[in-house]
Amino acid sequence: MSKYRNELPQLDGGLFLTDGGMETTFVFHDGIDLPHFSSVVMLRDEAGRRHVREYYERFISLAREQGYGIVLETPTWRASSDWGERLGYSPEGLAEANRAAVALVGELRERLETPATSIVVSGCIGPRGDGYDPGEAMTAAAAEAYHAGQAEIFAAAGADMIGAMTMTNVPEAVGIARAAAKAGLPVAISFTVETDGRLPTGDELGEAIEAVDRETGGAPAYFMINCAHPTHFAETLAAGGDWTRRLLGLRANASKQSHAELDAATELDAGDPAELGAEYRELLRRHPQVRIVGGCCGTDHRHIESIGRACAAAA
Repeated sequence: MSKYRNELPQLDGGLFLTDGGMETTFVFHDGIDLPHFSSVVMLRDEAGRRHVREYYERFISLAREQGYGIVLETPTWRASSDWGERLGYSPEGLAEANRAAVALVGELRERLETPATSIVVSGCIGPRGDGYDPGEAMTAAAAEAYHAGQAEIFAAAGADMIGAMTMTNVPEAVGIARAAAKAGLPVAISFTVETDGRLPTGDELGEAIEAVDRETGGAPAYFMINCAHPTHFAETLAAGGDWTRRLLGLRANASKQSHAELDAATELDAGDPAELGAEYRELLRRHPQVRIVGGCCGTDHRHIESIGRACAAAA
């Protein structure tokens, strides 16, 4: 089923969209209870799978209307073994859930891809721990061993690539990059940053990207930022450096709040879609290497539509 594994179209020029904040959309807009904030549970029955399809279809429609490609992450951000155990999956059941996630996105591509809108199937790997708090970081070797199983499942299921989302620390990012390489899949490493533009570990973003490249021989296809507002990282990018050439994707939060504030929030802060689009336009004007744009927590189809239209001018 893999179509773009050996030649990712988002590396050939032109803009690609992503979806928005899947989990925040399901929880706050749709009123769905996601245990441990894990969307993979939606695949347990046909009603849930239909809801996930409809979610993706809205973003594919936006990409087609605006003439962009789209990178779709599978709903597996919290579908690694530790999270699967908490969710009540057996190892076999969790493996099947990961395979089903790739198959669902692949079916959407077969049905909805057009010559102008390539659809890239990205197997999403999230952090072993919390996406806001790195806790006690693993070694790179331990991270590689932990994430290897999910990477191998994605490769066998036919994913085009792996998207390592909300990475909080360097060793885990290194481990996932190595696991992806051994599985034969290109990987995008997406770090999250705090309001000061640094990783939750305190590492500078540029140093983290350089460290991953150094420790993996430049294995990642590209790097991204996700789960942070543009105001949190705009100055970091403006400071420049050779490492910025490796940063090709942005999936920002709708809210300007810190991770700690968002973690404690009981209501969704959806921000201002038009303002977020304008911030993306300015980021792309300053950093034309960026070609994958989308959203993370708090964003929905309104934000992605605004980002897509605003970025057309910058592109």
